[in-house]
Parts: sequence; C-alpha cells; structure tokens
Amino acid sequence: MGITILLIAVIILLFLAVMGLIVGVSNDAVNFLSASIGSRVASLYTIMTVACLGIIFGVTFSSGMMEVARKGIFHPYLFTMPELIVIFLGVMLTNVLLLDLFSTFGLPTSTTVSIVFGLLGAAVAGSLVKIMQAGAQISDIGLYINTGTAMFIVFGILFSVVVAFFAGSIVQFASRIIFTFNYEKRLKRYGALWGGVAMSCISFFILIKGAKGSSFMNPENLAWIQSHSWTILGCIFLIFGAIFHVLIVFFRINILKLIVLIGTFALAMAFAANDLVNFIGVPLAGLHAYKVAAASSDPMSIKMVALSEPIRSETFLLLIAGVIMVITLCVSRKARSVIDTTVSLGQQDEGVETFESTPLSRVIVRMTSSFFGMVTSIIPKRVTDLLAHRVDPNYYPQSSKQENRAAFDLIRASVILMVSSAIISFATSLKLPLSTTYVTFMVAMGASFADKAWGSESAVFRVTGVLTVVGGWFMTAVAAFTMAFVFVGIIEYLKTPGLIGLIIFTLFSFWATNRKHQDIVKKTEDTNIFNLEEVDHAPEGVSCTFEHMEHLMEEIQESIEITLVGLFTQDVTVLKREKKRIKQVQIWINIIIANIFKTLRLLQNEEKDISYTYAKTIRRLQKLSDSYRDIVLRSYVHVGNNHKGLLDEQKEELDEVWKRVSDILKEVEAQFNAKQIADNTDVMIKYSELRVLTEQLANKQIDRIPDHTSKTRLNILYYSILGDCNVVTKQILKLLEIFNSSYTFQYNVQDKSEQ
Repeated sequence: MGITILLIAVIILLFLAVMGLIVGVSNDAVNFLSASIGSRVASLYTIMTVACLGIIFGVTFSSGMMEVARKGIFHPYLFTMPELIVIFLGVMLTNVLLLDLFSTFGLPTSTTVSIVFGLLGAAVAGSLVKIMQAGAQISDIGLYINTGTAMFIVFGILFSVVVAFFAGSIVQFASRIIFTFNYEKRLKRYGALWGGVAMSCISFFILIKGAKGSSFMNPENLAWIQSHSWTILGCIFLIFGAIFHVLIVFFRINILKLIVLIGTFALAMAFAANDLVNFIGVPLAGLHAYKVAAASSDPMSIKMVALSEPIRSETFLLLIAGVIMVITLCVSRKARSVIDTTVSLGQQDEGVETFESTPLSRVIVRMTSSFFGMVTSIIPKRVTDLLAHRVDPNYYPQSSKQENRAAFDLIRASVILMVSSAIISFATSLKLPLSTTYVTFMVAMGASFADKAWGSESAVFRVTGVLTVVGGWFMTAVAAFTMAFVFVGIIEYLKTPGLIGLIIFTLFSFWATNRKHQDIVKKTEDTNIFNLEEVDHAPEGVSCTFEHMEHLMEEIQESIEITLVGLFTQDVTVLKREKKRIKQVQIWINIIIANIFKTLRLLQNEEKDISYTYAKTIRRLQKLSDSYRDIVLRSYVHVGNNHKGLLDEQKEELDEVWKRVSDILKEVEAQFNAKQIADNTDVMIKYSELRVLTEQLANKQIDRIPDHTSKTRLNILYYSILGDCNVVTKQILKLLEIFNSSYTFQYNVQDKSEQ
C-alpha cells in the first residue's frame, strides 16, 4: 500500500513537471526572444523557428544532469523516500504557482532562484519535522541544510544585476559612438570587425554555457576549452571576420541580422540545455528515487543515498520535454506578455508606458541627471559636442521603415546578445551562479539607458519598471522559500487531504490567473487599436484620429450609461468597476493625443490653418475626459459614502437627459464612421434642445431646495451631472466641427495630388 501511494505521488510530480515546463518557458522566453522581437530582425515566424530549433538542439545534446538534486541545498541521503517526496511536492507546487503568477503580470523572473529557494524552504520544513519527531535540537538543522549555497546564489544575483547593467551601458555607448544611429554606411567599414567580435562572444557562449551538459563535453573537453580560451576566441574572430567581410562587400548582406538570429539560437539552446532541470529536475529526481525505493526490500525506510550522485535522464523524456517547450513557446500568450514588458522598457521612442512613476524612481532620475550634469561640466565642450552628435537619435531621423516600427535597432539587439553571452560565459567559467534572465534583462536595460531611450519624458516610468522587475526577483526568493516551507508543513501534518487541497488550490490558481491574463491581454489589445506605429502621411493620420475617436466615444458612452445605472441602484460594485475604467480611457486619450502630435509634425507650413484647427482636438479631448471622469468619480464617492440616493424624479430627469446625450453621441459616432463631411444641423438642433431641457431641470431643482426634499449633497451631485452632460455634448460637437474641417483639408490635398 505504501509503495502505491508513493507511485501516485510520483505521477503527481510528473504532472507538475509538465505544468512547470509550460509556466517556465512562458517566463524564460524573454531570455532569448526579446532582442530579436524588439528589433524585428525578421518575421515572427522566422524568429520563432530559430528559437524552436535552438530549444530542440539544446535538449537533444543535453545530458540531463539533475543539477538541482546534487547542488548541495540539502543532503538527500539523510531522508527516506516518503520524506523526500513530500519535499519535492512542496517545491513543485511552489514553482508552478510562483512562475505562473509572474508570467500573468508579464514580469520576468529567475526559474533558477525559484527552484533553489523552493528547495531550501521545503528542505528546512522537512528537516524541522524530522528534528521534532526525533526530539533533537533545532541547531541540528545544519546537518541537513547547506545554507552557503543559497547565500552564494544571492551574491550571484547582486553581482549579475550590477555588472550586466553597466556592461550593457558601456558597450552600447561605445557601439553607438562607432556606428551612430545611421549605421548602414559605417557597417561597411567596421562591420567585419564588429561581426567577428560578436560571433566570438556568442560562439564561445555556446561552447561554455550552451553545450556544457552535452555528452561529448566531458570535464577534459571543458578544461581544454578554458585553458585555450583566447586561442579559440582568436580563431573564431578571424574566421567570422573574413566571412562577414565577404558578405558585406560582395553580397551586400546585413550581417547584423545574422548575428541577432544566431545569438537567439545560442541563447535558446543554452536555455534548453541547462535550464531544463529547473522545470523537470525535481520530478525526475523523484522518479529516480522511486525506482531505487521500489527495488529495495524496505522502500519506506531506505535512505536516498542514490540521489547524492549525478543523475542522467532518459533521452526520450528530454525530447518530450523539448516538444512541450516548443509548443508552449509557440502558443503561450503569457510568454509574449513577459517579452512585451522587457521590450517596452527598452523601446527607443516614446510610447505607452507600462508602469507609473514613483517617488523612488523620481529621486533616482534626479540624482542620475545631476551626476551626468556634473561629469559633463568637467569634460571639454568640444568632446561633449562630438559625442552628443554621434549618440543623439534625433540627429539621425532617417532610418528604414522596418526599424521605424521596431522598438530598437539591430545594433542594440546585437549588443544585448553579445554582451549577455560574454558575461554568462565568463561567469560560468568561474563557476559563478548567474541567472540568464537577470543578465539578459539588465544588459537590455543598460543598453537602452546608453541609447538615450530613457529620455526626460519616459525615464521615471522606465526606472519604475526596472525597480519593479528587480524587486520581483528578490521577492521570488522570499516567496519561494516561504511557500515551499508552508506547503511541506501542510502535507506533513494533513497528509493526503492536505495534498489534495493544495492541488485543488493550484488548479484554481491556474484558472484564476488565466482569466486575469485574458483581461490584461484584452486591455492591451484595446489599447493597440489606438496606436499608430508609423504615421508618414498627414491626411491618413487625421483620418485615423477620428476613427479612434469613434471607438473612444463608444467606450465613454457605455461607461457613463453603466455609471448612471449604478448610481440609480446604489450599486457600489458597478461604480467601483467604472472607476477603474477611467484609467484605461485616459490612456487611450493620451495615445490619441500623441498620435495627433505625430500628425501635426507632418503638416507643412502651407497647411497652418488645418494645423491650428486640428490641434484644437487636444483641448476638446481633455475637456471631454474631465467631464466623463467627474461623472464617474462623483457617483462612486456619493454611493461609496452611503449618502442618500437620488429622488425618483431626479432619476427620471437625469435619465431623460442622458437619453438625449446618448442620441447625439451615436449620431456623431456614425458620422465619424462614414469618414466624410457631415451636415451637423440636426445634432446642433438636438444640442439646443438639450440645453433648454437642462436649464429647465436646473430651475426645477431650485424649487426642491426650500422644502428640504433634496439634501445638499444630492443638490451638488445633481447639478454636477447636468453640467457634465452639457460639457460632454458640447465637446463632441466641437470635435465634429474639427472633423468636418479636417476632411475638407483631406479632399483638397487629394484634389491637388490629382492635378
């Protein structure tokens, strides 16, 4: 009976291994995809194909050494099979829940830290149970746990964060001085040398990090590679330098694309070859332990001495894991969310910022600005002018259309891959426990910082994003330790019911986080409706602006209607939801305004009249936003404070007003949708009637004041909503006037072009 229960536990572990692969790949995909996707080096299909080939190649050549089981976090030979399986279950439940949570919110974290600190927390809990059952001293926990390994990993985290950021900044700054933002001409001159250096770093990375677990890469091979490192690097440099020179001179091939794609393959291969154990190492160690126990005469009491030795996994299991990883990479929307976070934090141009500013980020930005201001004052002006000229993106406005749509160019993408490969290779050769996630992310952030992607308009938001991600890394360690500790305690004391409860909790958490992620994705997709990635034709920009306004007006109309229903029914839950909606609508308005500025830059001097008219759209949108926000917030505060509800006649009056406002909104939306000059006589008549009605209702409200049927707060709320409805309608009509003027301009432009 006992061995059967252990078999069921191992099956659960293998199921959690599959879930671990899914959530792990979703989070770790940022390591090898952010540079290629951010630079749009190729089509998404090509990038994913290269990454998938890297994964399959890495899995195929991986020996599957179960590093986690022999890292020394705890000593498995002191535990029996039942005790060990409880520790492994606690670790895997923690790993799956934690990585899925981070992926849901698009935050990259380290799978290595998650599994290691999960093991530490679970092992501490399991050791304490053994100590208490044996009546020993708590100080004996040192016999079971090796805390030195965990502290060494913490040092590796701190080391990698600092070194990677500054290395990325320095190399990117030097690269930009050499190539500038208009790198095509200089690539012909220095491209072969640059490509040789980049491929030396990436190729050496493959040898040291990517293939260290391969069957042909025994300790003697690794020792030879490390002792002949400079010779290998020199040969790779000469070979690829010559190849790239031929490709540039004779075939006019952009070698940066090759470098980025090869770098993507290298990182994907290293991820599959080495990080695979973070997802399936513990379950496979549990499977191996079960086989050892089943073969013994006393499976429930045998000590797991066998796990102290290196464990090799069956090739077919690794191939199955590789297939699951590839499928997950291709279909996971959470993986794309994590990648989008990294790419958005490093995008060259201003855009929709994922994070808000915080007091700490503002302080950091001010201190950094002051420091660089002091450094600049020391350097001779001639030198600073020369450097500024070469690293200023605004000085080189001309670039390819593809890279106009990319978050950053191929120079930065190649720097990210080259520097990440070099740091990880060097640290691995010194046996430092660096995280691929930490290194690639911080190199990308350092490179974007050096590229002036963190300008005065975006620096505080980008710094907040970086602080959030870095803080999440340390939170991963604390949360993994705590959760694993608690889960092991639950299983130890509640036995099977406790395990069943944790499994149900895990499945429910998966369902809840998937729903949450769907909401996040929907908001992102809704926001993308309003984005203009590239505006190169003014009339088209004007047309898109009013197309976006149609969507915006639909959203505002729906939100106000729901708000009034919530106000009439005193439903604070509905009003709270609409209060949250305000932020999303404001983001959309800000995007539309940003698009207006893009379009205004394209309007020529002879088009000043339309520029002045079109620019008024900004003011109207801001007033529209203010009135909409006022209606929602006043309603929410009133109901939230449990104030007396509106009188029945007040509800009827406001309902009548809103029906008229809604009717005008729908008519204007239809005219925007038609994309042609509209006759606004009808809506102007309706607006005049609305103003007369609201004035009559305002006077009627005055008559209620003396008899105290309407209290002060009701009076304020009622008058505010009446006024806001008028303002909303007025701004919509002003936008319609601008719409007509703008389309008159568009037709005139078309007539001129036809002539």
